[in-house]
Amino acid sequence: MKKLADMNLVDDFLAHSLTTHKKYGEEAARFILECILQRRIGHLTVVPQKVWYGEEPGSHGVRLDVYLDEEGGEIFDMEPDRGGRTESVATLPRRVRFYHAKIDAGNLTADEDYSSLRDVAVIFITTCDPFGRNRMVYTIRNGCVEEPDLSYEDGARTVFLYTKGTEGEPSEELKALATYMEHSTAENARSAGLSRLHRMVTEVKSDKEVGLAYMKACEIERRIREEGRAEGKAEGRAEGKAEAVIELLEEIGPVPEELREKVFGQKDLETLKKWHKLAARAESMEEFRQHTAE
Repeated sequence: MKKLADMNLVDDFLAHSLTTHKKYGEEAARFILECILQRRIGHLTVVPQKVWYGEEPGSHGVRLDVYLDEEGGEIFDMEPDRGGRTESVATLPRRVRFYHAKIDAGNLTADEDYSSLRDVAVIFITTCDPFGRNRMVYTIRNGCVEEPDLSYEDGARTVFLYTKGTEGEPSEELKALATYMEHSTAENARSAGLSRLHRMVTEVKSDKEVGLAYMKACEIERRIREEGRAEGKAEGRAEGKAEAVIELLEEIGPVPEELREKVFGQKDLETLKKWHKLAARAESMEEFRQHTAE
C-alpha cells in the first residue's frame, strides 16, 4: 500500500477517512456531492462503511464505502474506485444493480408501502472510463425501451464520474474537482472551495487516529498477503506430491480417472506423503485404493 501522505481522494481509504472524519466529514462530503450533482445538499448523516449481510449464510452481502443520508432528501452511496481492471469494469452495471437492491431493501420497513421508498444515487468516482465514451459524467436511469420518451421515475440513479473524461459539458467546478480527486495536491486546489477541501484533506492525513487506522489496515493487508503466499506454497507442495503418487501408480498400470481425481483432490500434504509410501509398496490399483480408503 502507498503512503498515506501520497494518497488521493480516489483512494478509498482516504475518501472514507475524510468523509467520516468527526470534524470535517459532513462538510467535505457535502462539497463533493454538490459539485457532482450540481445542487444544494441538505444536512448529511454519514454512515462509515455501511454493511448489509446476506439474508442467510452463503448469500452475498455488501459493504458500501461512503453511505450518506440527506435529511429530507436522497440517500447517497459514494464509491471511489481506482481499480480499472477489465473484469471489474465489465461487471460494474451488475455490481451497481446489487448495491441499489441492498440499499432499497434496507430502507423499507415492513409497515411501509412502496411510496415511502427513498430516492437513491450510487456514485462511482473512477480513473478508468467505464463505458469507453470519454465522458466525464455518465448518468444512468431506468426507462422504457419501446418508448424512450416515456416518463419512468423509480427514484434510482447511478452516476459514474470519470476523472479523465473530456466529452459532455461538465461545469468548470466539476472538472476541477475531478482533477483534484485524482491528484489531490495544493496545485490542483484551484478554487476557494477546493482550497478549503485541500486543507481538510491535509488535516485528515496528519490526524493521529487516521494514521493509526491506516497502520492497522496495512498490517491486515500484509498478513493476508503472507497467508496467501503460504497457502500458495503449501498447495504447490501438495500438487507436486500428488504428481509423484500418480507417477508411482502408473508403473503398476493405467490410473483410473476417479483415482487420479482423488489423488489430485487431496490437499493435505501429510496424507499425500502416506499415499506416496503406499503407492511405492502397492502391487495393484485395488490394493492402493483399499489402503487409501481406510
